[in-house]
Order: sequence, then C-alpha cells, then structure tokens
Amino acid sequence: MTDISQTKDHGLAVIRQEAEGLLQLADQLDDDFSRAVSKIVSTQGRVIVSGMGKSGHIGRKIAATLSATGSPAFFVHPAEASHGDLGLLKPTDTMLILSNSGATSELRPLIAYVKNLNAPMIGIASDADSLLMREADFRILLPKIPEACPELIAPTTSTTMMLAVGDALAIAAMRERGISRTELMQWHPGGSIGWRLLPVDSMLRKTGTLPLVTPTTGMRDVVLEMTSTGKGVAGVVDGEGNLVGIITDGDLRRSFDKMLIATAGEIMTASPKTVASGTRIEETLALMSEAKITVVFVMRADDPRKPAGVIHIHDIASI
Repeated sequence: MTDISQTKDHGLAVIRQEAEGLLQLADQLDDDFSRAVSKIVSTQGRVIVSGMGKSGHIGRKIAATLSATGSPAFFVHPAEASHGDLGLLKPTDTMLILSNSGATSELRPLIAYVKNLNAPMIGIASDADSLLMREADFRILLPKIPEACPELIAPTTSTTMMLAVGDALAIAAMRERGISRTELMQWHPGGSIGWRLLPVDSMLRKTGTLPLVTPTTGMRDVVLEMTSTGKGVAGVVDGEGNLVGIITDGDLRRSFDKMLIATAGEIMTASPKTVASGTRIEETLALMSEAKITVVFVMRADDPRKPAGVIHIHDIASI
C-alpha cells in the first residue's frame, strides 16, 4: 500500500505535468487564436462545440462558458450528429471541434459535413498534420506534452490544455464584445451571483418596527431600542421622520462615560451612510466594505430622507 507521502508526490506530479502543458501552450499560442476569437464574435448563428470521449466532456464545459460570457453556444455529440443531428448546423454557425489526436474516427462525418456546408471550423488538437487540423479554418495547436497518467494513456494533460484554450477563447471573445458585469450577472440569475443582483429591499423584514429614536431620547431608551431588533443600531430621526443620524455599538463604547446623562443627539453619528431603495445587494456590500461599517439604513423610494429598513452585513455577506 502506498504511504501518504508517496500519494502526495503522485498528486503533485500530475499537477506539475499539467502546469507544464499550460506554460508551453501559452508560449506557442499564435495568431490563429486571435482569428478564431474574431470569428466567434462575428458569428451570426451559434458556436457548435463537439468532441469525443474526454474531449467531449471538456467541450460541454466550453460551450457552457461561451454561452455564459456572451457567445451563444451548445454541444453536439459527434456520434449523434452523424445520426441526424447534423441538421441543426447552419452555414451561419461556427464549428469548434476538440480532439487531441485530431483523427478521432467519429469526427470524420462531422468534419466532412461542416466543410460541405461551408461553415467556418475551429480545430483544437496536438497533431498539425491530422485530418481535423488540415480541414480546420482556424487551428489552435496543443503542445505534445505527455499525459499525466503514469501509463501515458488517460487524457489528463491534454484535456487540461483544451479546457484552458476554451476559457481563453470565451473570455477573449467576451472582452472583444464589451460584455459588462451587469450583463454577466443577468445571465446568472441563480445561486450566489443571482442573489447579489437582487435589490437590497428583498432582504428587509416585512413586519415589525424600525429601531428609531429622536435626538432627545435618553440613552437608556436608545439601548433598549437598539436591542429590540438584534441589529445593534438605532436610527435617529427628526420630527418629520427624516434620518439625521445613527447610533451603533461603537458609538456606545466611545461615549460610555456619558451614557447616564447623554441624549441620542449628542451620541449619534450625523449624516450616516445609507443606500437607496432598489440598490443591489452587491452594491450595498461594496459600500459597507469601503466605509468599514456593518449596518446601513435603506431609504424609502418615495422619500429618500426617510428609512424603510435596516440591513446588517450578516444579512447579506453570506449570500
């Protein structure tokens, strides 16, 4: 049985082998990469990605990354393609085919059909003289680096390089298109990214009163109000309900010697940081981080001087 140190060495050898492949790939990337990116950007249809076996698994991920960064794409299995799915290809599409050898037999009908259709083809392979690279309009050649598998068989280094090329194509195309952060977030409505795109109002409590006091409120009552919501804060409002200040735990500690005689107006921090109704959660987090604060009042949409709710960083930081 292999001991722990040997197991770690085996893992490190794989990572280093694949890292070496990526370094050599970066060194030999040529102008065909740039032309392939331009073709992806100018494609009027979709980018159709295909590959067999492990190359196919990488192709599925590349298609997903392209779509998620502004280049509509999907994966087609080469074996399925030759049994009727070739009909989905149009001359306005761009074909992206991955094959380490460039001579995978299942790809032959697909390559022939793409050429007959006169659709542009991007090939990614390690053999410049292979069928795929001879027929491709844009050729991205992978370095001939041995696989990290000790038997030099299981696709490892080659698929890592393919994945890197796919990411590079997608991100370079995204930059050329000028895709904005807002667009990216709109395409990721689920999970953490989607949550951060929501307005901060969605995190406000729908019931209960806000922890609000007036400038003349005694500090004993201020503390009681601060603890009533568990936010550790009280907003100070004037006679018209406009927010004029804020009192946090930090303000209490700094004014501890005056606690028995002070009023809220004497302790508060005037003109506090606030966010407008409709501000995205991500923007709220950025403001809180920049201002080094842990709580912020959300102001009403119909009257930005009046508070609608209060948000603590713990409410949104884990999203």
